[in-house]
Amino acid sequence: MVEAAVAERWDVCVIATTAAEAGGFVDVPAVEAASRRPVRSDWRRVGEEKRNPPPVIVAPLTMNSVNKWAAGIADTYALGLLAEAVGLGLPVVALPFWSTALDAHPATRRSVRVLRDLGVRVLYGPGAWEPHAPGTGGEQVDGYPWGLALRAVGEASGGVGRRCVSRYPTT
Repeated sequence: MVEAAVAERWDVCVIATTAAEAGGFVDVPAVEAASRRPVRSDWRRVGEEKRNPPPVIVAPLTMNSVNKWAAGIADTYALGLLAEAVGLGLPVVALPFWSTALDAHPATRRSVRVLRDLGVRVLYGPGAWEPHAPGTGGEQVDGYPWGLALRAVGEASGGVGRRCVSRYPTT
């Protein structure tokens, strides 16, 4: 998605949770080379200038992160940015990634509704992204619809500033 966004002249900032970065879910050197910006996972320091432009793409959004975000838990830099983005009324698009087993938990669907009620465009359900069978997540990676999120944020923002923030959540 980073390469596609840069090719479309978006200014890309990638925010990773510390767990995603530490777990190797993000190829930090490749993402930094593609975006020409450092991958961020820590809070900015007092007096440090804000470094992430709107709008926001949240992908892949895990079950853990959707539930924390909807509950207002901002215990990571990434979740703090998302809570703030919603509060500021920024265009936010979320592209989930979880199994049907996790989708069956009532908190997951409730959290999707909460985020939608807050104005987040959650690309979930028929015609968008749908949960995969348990144990098949690795088989889904190559077909993950990154372009869907990029198109949706373009629509949501009207391409204003051609900027986006991408985030890799915890698993």
